[in-house]
Amino acid sequence: MALKCASIWVSSKTPHSHLGVLDLQGKRYGVVSELKLPKREFCCLAVVTGQPITHLDDEKAHAPGVGSSSAVNPAQEIEPRVLPKDLSFLPKPLSASDLTPSPDDGTKVRVAYQGIAGAYSEAAALKAYPDCETVPCDQFESTFKAVELWLVDKAILPFENSLGGSIHRNYDLLLKHRLHIVGEVLMTVNHCLLGLPGVRKEELKRVLSHPNALAQCEMTLNKLGIIRINADDTAGAAQMVALGGEPDIGAVASSQAAEIYGLNILAEKIQDCKDNFTRFLILAREPVIPGMDRHYKTSIVFALEEGPGMLFKALAVFAMRDINLSKIESRPQQKRPLRVVDDSNKGSPRCFDYLFYIDFEASMAEPRAQDALGHLQELATFLRVLGCYPRDTSCTAK
Repeated sequence: MALKCASIWVSSKTPHSHLGVLDLQGKRYGVVSELKLPKREFCCLAVVTGQPITHLDDEKAHAPGVGSSSAVNPAQEIEPRVLPKDLSFLPKPLSASDLTPSPDDGTKVRVAYQGIAGAYSEAAALKAYPDCETVPCDQFESTFKAVELWLVDKAILPFENSLGGSIHRNYDLLLKHRLHIVGEVLMTVNHCLLGLPGVRKEELKRVLSHPNALAQCEMTLNKLGIIRINADDTAGAAQMVALGGEPDIGAVASSQAAEIYGLNILAEKIQDCKDNFTRFLILAREPVIPGMDRHYKTSIVFALEEGPGMLFKALAVFAMRDINLSKIESRPQQKRPLRVVDDSNKGSPRCFDYLFYIDFEASMAEPRAQDALGHLQELATFLRVLGCYPRDTSCTAK
């Protein structure tokens, strides 16, 4: 397996283990070299590791039986439909068993995404890298591993949607893996109702799609009285409808998926809100070198001690330096979900122990950002910089 150094910038004020980087006194080792920056001393920890990657089961929604809503009369035989396109040319999604190191042939950038051809994530990858080679993966977990094992150069994953909110699974995976955020893509998502050729939308009884896509189209689907069935991804739902050949089953997916799998678009822009945007993050093995030539965004994750006003104090380090926060997200710590709180009169009640994910609009090259993180380090029990990257200021669909 090829090894690679990953640079993590942290403040040298406290031990690195407090910042969520590798403990130099443990079983893993690193090489530390100091770099003088304005007003504060920072260091770059180059970590070389060959530890095997532990498999993490992905939380995927499994579609129940398609034929659960109504019985089919055996006497009514459905005429087999001939698909207008041969789907055998489509690449097979990568699974965990496929993730083995492969040599880099020096061609175009390879970008991994979850789903199959026609997925919104593939469109986001092509928006970010128009000439890239997209590599489908069957799980979010597989996209992380594909980058770590040098099978691809980058991965792109959805992290939040303007209607459905944050995708918590990917936030959890971001913390468990040592990849860096190197970019973001904002993309308009227009959901389409797809069906087999010759079928009208009034004939549909069931519709397949990813749970998030179904939730974003709830009002439209309720008006049509269609039963919703979960699928692993939107493009996969379109492929299932095309291969199944059942006229009363449709899919919610993109217009690109309709073209690939030979389906008709029965209705366009069926999401509950016309302005439907998804934010994708681009992950890589190496971080972006922060600059000040354009607008940058920095993503961090940290934990705090329990106490009155602790979160207020943590957020104040940004406000007092005129740094805007564009996102804040809290997630329970999976390895330490409960915290014991001392109370001499009423025993020891328990409460959740949280991690806080924050995006702020400043570059790590700016002294004010360095000072803010140094100040936050004094308050936090854990701090990790997930990435500093150029902001995407466009919201044009690709």
